[in-house]
Amino acid sequence: MAAAAAREPSSDRKAPAGLLSIGQVLAKLTPEFPALTSSKLRFLEVQGIVRPQRTAAGYRKFAPADLERLRLALTLQRDHYLPLVVIREYLDDIDAGRSPATPQVPPPSIHPAVRRHSRQELLTASGAGPQLLNDAVSTGLLKPADHYDDHALALMRALVALERHGIEPRHVRGLRQSAERDVALVESALSALLKRPDATSRAKASELAPEVAARLEDLRAIFIKDALGRLLP
Repeated sequence: MAAAAAREPSSDRKAPAGLLSIGQVLAKLTPEFPALTSSKLRFLEVQGIVRPQRTAAGYRKFAPADLERLRLALTLQRDHYLPLVVIREYLDDIDAGRSPATPQVPPPSIHPAVRRHSRQELLTASGAGPQLLNDAVSTGLLKPADHYDDHALALMRALVALERHGIEPRHVRGLRQSAERDVALVESALSALLKRPDATSRAKASELAPEVAARLEDLRAIFIKDALGRLLP
């Protein structure tokens, strides 16, 4: 079960009154959204869909309002096929006290349109300055382009958040290299399935790859917590 994958060490498992851990959020939402995982919850946070609180040890803690916001966002994504940027704007309007109309369901398409952002649109939507974008490109975190997709937007939002703490793109270049090594591990773990030509094996590999990657991410979080414990005993 997805909730089991998000277990936290017992020393910090208990949330403050009224707040929920990732595992508790998954336990409440996965019956309705079976594909939801801890990795997707973290991705939704990066996309600005939800903004959980953090404990002193860095664990995410979700308020009841966060849970309902997630449920609404996931419903709009599942039932209306809306992109996250539209869902976020809709939720932000509600947070601002406005009463926006429910976003319209886009017409069905065999080839859904991919959202593209010009350089200026990317800067505006992410809150980044031109130099931060230039640094992201020069350090290899982002490929130079005339237009950028939502993946690039999520990356720039994360860099903006890190910049507030004095962390620059050059400081996190190693994270991209580490991610590529993780993908190599996932590829190695699923090599038997990937070598098979049948569609069933490929589909199974596609299903297992995010799960293996999530376990690697869990290990990384444990290692970081241990290192922080040595830094801040």
